[in-house]
Amino acid sequence: MLIVDVWNRILKNEGETFRQIRGKTFTYTVVANSLKLSTTNRSISKKTIEQALEFLPLENTTPLQNLQAPSYLYAILTDKRITS
Repeated sequence: MLIVDVWNRILKNEGETFRQIRGKTFTYTVVANSLKLSTTNRSISKKTIEQALEFLPLENTTPLQNLQAPSYLYAILTDKRITS
């Protein structure tokens, strides 16, 4: 999966609700090349998303534990709006 395709879908779904693996919902806004998350002070860079793509498909957050905001990455990258 190419980061350019995923990033375009991320841009298209800005402000939409996503659900983490344990059910908590969040939204994000795109600021430059990062996602500003609504429920935490963390952000996710485009580069981090690109690194996370190497682990797809995902069954849980374990492969993402060395990246910033793994549960948020999981929620975004397992959502059909982003990766289909």
